[in-house]
Amino acid sequence: MKKKLSTFSLILIVCGAVLMFASPVQAADGDGETHGAEASSIFPGMTAANFGGAIGAGLVVMGGAAGIGRIGGSAVESMARQPEAAGQINTAMIITAAMIEGATLFAVLGCFLAAIK
Repeated sequence: MKKKLSTFSLILIVCGAVLMFASPVQAADGDGETHGAEASSIFPGMTAANFGGAIGAGLVVMGGAAGIGRIGGSAVESMARQPEAAGQINTAMIITAAMIEGATLFAVLGCFLAAIK
């Protein structure tokens, strides 16, 4: 099952890369000429900073979600092992998740501001 999943993921990545680089070809006129800087970029109207900011924001959100998920899973496991400490664990979990959420928010805003400039 894991082998099928990794093969499928590789196929999706390759197809995405091929489609991403096919965009300048489609921007050509009938005679094969492209006009202006927008026609030669991967995504017309987007600069490298815009694209980098979008990718950075996506990575930040995925990292924050992974961190909060790991906190929740560990908290539930430790509550199952020591039910008498569930209140303290729950409080610590909420505080830590809020700190990760705040850091994620600042990082996403930083990516968006970098993409605007």
